[in-house]
Amino acid sequence: MHKDLERIANRLASEAEKTIAFFSDLTQDAWRQQVYTTGSCWNVRQILAHFVATERALTRLMNNVVEGGSGVPTSFEIDAFNEREVEALERAEIPRLIEDFQLARSEIIDWVRGLDPEDLERTGRHPWFGETELRKMLKLVYRHNMIHLRDVRKALAERAPVPHEHIQPPAE
Repeated sequence: MHKDLERIANRLASEAEKTIAFFSDLTQDAWRQQVYTTGSCWNVRQILAHFVATERALTRLMNNVVEGGSGVPTSFEIDAFNEREVEALERAEIPRLIEDFQLARSEIIDWVRGLDPEDLERTGRHPWFGETELRKMLKLVYRHNMIHLRDVRKALAERAPVPHEHIQPPAE
């Protein structure tokens, strides 16, 4: 496998392990902690549901780009999509969400391992970055979770949600 693809696959795997370990160690009270002050004011459980929905959606998006598609439509509303997807997972039990996250991430890793190196340069419209290369989309898969987990840790430590101004887009 090409070194860039191997590096991305390994990073996706290592960050997934950290994410699963983090969520697996939470107390029942921690799952109810509100994390954000905006939108639906997601709690920790809803952040995990968001991870599951996002992993699934990004797999479809990135596959579309590799197959020559343009990515998400210009009219795509990321906040509305996120709210709908998290709400759709509202009844899922926490252990099932952890399993679903692990499965979705494993599917992305397997998919990455099947790519050709030149696929990393393909471009499409990403809901956060706009028009960008697949390479950046793949990096955002794990960076996205890192950003939310940072906010979850802060909310748990302070026992208070993270104010809107602290929510930052991922660094390139």
